Amino acid sequence: MARKNWIKTFKKLHKWPAIVIAFIAILFATSGIVMNHRQLFSGVDVSRNLLPKNYRYKNWNLAAVRGSVQLEGANLLYGNIGVWKTDDDLQKFEDFNQGFPKGIDNRKIYSIIQFNEELFAGTHLGLYKRSKTDGFWQKLEIPVDKERIADLEIKDNTLLVLTRHYLLESTDGLNFKKIQLPEPVNYQRKTGLFNTFWELHSGELFGLAGKLFVDMLGLVTILLSVTGLLHFFFPKWIKRRKKKIGVQSGKVDHPLPPRGSNRNLKISEDETGSVEKLVRFKKLNLNWHNVVGYVFALFLLINTFSGMHLRPPLLIPIANKQVGIIPGTHLDSPNPWFDKLRRIHWDAANRRYIFSTVDGFFFADENLSDKLIPAPVQPPVSVMGCNVMESMGDNYLMVGSFSGMFVWNTKNGMIADLFTGKPYQTPQGMVRPIGANTVAGFVQSGNKSWWFDYSRGAIALNAQNEPETFAAMPDEVRKASSMSLWNVALEIHTGRIFEHLMGSFYILFVPLAGICLMLVIISGFFLWWMVFRKRKEKRKK
Repeated sequence: MARKNWIKTFKKLHKWPAIVIAFIAILFATSGIVMNHRQLFSGVDVSRNLLPKNYRYKNWNLAAVRGSVQLEGANLLYGNIGVWKTDDDLQKFEDFNQGFPKGIDNRKIYSIIQFNEELFAGTHLGLYKRSKTDGFWQKLEIPVDKERIADLEIKDNTLLVLTRHYLLESTDGLNFKKIQLPEPVNYQRKTGLFNTFWELHSGELFGLAGKLFVDMLGLVTILLSVTGLLHFFFPKWIKRRKKKIGVQSGKVDHPLPPRGSNRNLKISEDETGSVEKLVRFKKLNLNWHNVVGYVFALFLLINTFSGMHLRPPLLIPIANKQVGIIPGTHLDSPNPWFDKLRRIHWDAANRRYIFSTVDGFFFADENLSDKLIPAPVQPPVSVMGCNVMESMGDNYLMVGSFSGMFVWNTKNGMIADLFTGKPYQTPQGMVRPIGANTVAGFVQSGNKSWWFDYSRGAIALNAQNEPETFAAMPDEVRKASSMSLWNVALEIHTGRIFEHLMGSFYILFVPLAGICLMLVIISGFFLWWMVFRKRKEKRKK
């Protein structure tokens, strides 16, 4: 293909897809910057009434409830709504969030447990405690840098606090001992490809400097989108201005009736000058677009490529892939469980720990002195993590995630689907990252129990024997449970915000937008290389 034809092709590939993708790119960039600074924006909420209908709570869906704690004559429901106190009949609801900082993200709760006649809450942003009857939640100092609490458990007379990186122990609920878990059997210093892409996309792979650099890429994306749109509209604006003042072939024809030569001259000079300013600004705008574009093209491509693989369908082939840890990065930690711990269960009957991690389930001895042993047979857990791990008696655990709910005999390894009763069969090849039942939580009140589907909400665990429906969600709970700005940004960044418009096809939003962005970046770079760089070299000569 001749050089002119290549240039013509690249112009088309750069112009029209860019016009389509510019607004979406700005949404990606702004939402990404917010997501990179969750704690900074944790106090900012968005009313769900301002969002599409599928973001409004209905029947306690959207992970509103993750679990419950039974008190004397009362229950505590907790989850994305914070903590609410209710009676045994689940009829009256009382706000139990006093003491948490402002913002729904500060009361995103993963676990609540009773210990030494007090309540302890593990939240996304720290560990809190309060009295069972009155008072308010107080944040506790714990000996870790990252205070995201994954789970809480009791071992004999000891409180166990599981963070994403370490296990903490306390006998008084005030002083905590940090424990780094032993490495697993046959340990290899590897991490998930999904996790690597996630941290590369956010910049966290290279620490704070990396996150700030990705923030800058977001600003660069906004700049390129705006300057690109301006360059598209500038010729129309200039042509319209010329037509208005009658500029044709360098001559000025006045559209207004003459009232004196001086007045005509003044009008011509002013308006002709405005055209010249537009032309100069057009050149300056294009120069900034070109320079910034070619300087950051490679980084934008890498960031776009990694982001495309964080959502289905491109997520599926990488979900279970393990890769080596890149030396010197955020993931290069001496802790073999860095950012891998998710749930903990103390198996009192067998005097051992059971940990749910991103690498699967592991058994650990009581003293945590030996290497952790991977469970030979394991229930499936979605890449989004284990949401339910409840004891069903000695050697039995109920394990729930977005892959479904399963009963697991931890002694002999037998696994059955809780809803069908059929034995679990490990699927072959690539599978969808979520199942038909997206389990987000589990609640037990007396002899009644419900599980919570992320989309459908509360469902009786045994619908035939337990026809009772869960209590209707009170208006006061809905009004107090807005959506955090961070979560709104996440919905925009993943394209889920458009599900009400696109239906199930929204799942293709991210990969298609990513392909379009990469096409614009690549064609723009070659266009600069073949046209504008050559022009600059000629001027120098």
